[in-house]
Amino acid sequence: MSNDNVKKVRTSELELKERLVHVNRVAKVTKGGRTFSFSAIVVVGDGKGVVGHGLGKAMEVSDAISKGVEDAKKNLIKVPIINGSVPHEENGKFSGGRVFLKPAAHGTGVIAGGAMRAVLESAGITDVLAKSKGSSNPHNVVKATIAALSKMRDAAAVATSRGISMKQVFNG
Repeated sequence: MSNDNVKKVRTSELELKERLVHVNRVAKVTKGGRTFSFSAIVVVGDGKGVVGHGLGKAMEVSDAISKGVEDAKKNLIKVPIINGSVPHEENGKFSGGRVFLKPAAHGTGVIAGGAMRAVLESAGITDVLAKSKGSSNPHNVVKATIAALSKMRDAAAVATSRGISMKQVFNG
């Protein structure tokens, strides 16, 4: 899925806050017994329209989280935010995870479930209506939410892609 309007962001000038979405304990059964390891899904964002997700795997939870943060910093995208909400309705899909995002009036808050809430709040979205329709697997929900956010475009981006003025975008 190549998306031309997705902007990659440099991490050097950002103050990113990390948020743990899910930790999973994985058991590997060997002749000597069970060996446990951990995988962690982490979302990072600056609260001003930049968000990314990552997965870290390690023998210790703290190591898995730090690896997840490093992975998330490599997958940052820029999201347009208008008055604390998303610019328009959008669907996102990744594997079995399907999400729907809809703009909300100021003061509504983030109406979203666990994994989606982490992504939206990390991006800095304060008012949004969201619904997870498919799989509740946190991996797929996070990736579907990121996919929906990466498809978002504000009016200025639409105007430049069409080669018209902002006034023409709203008047048709």
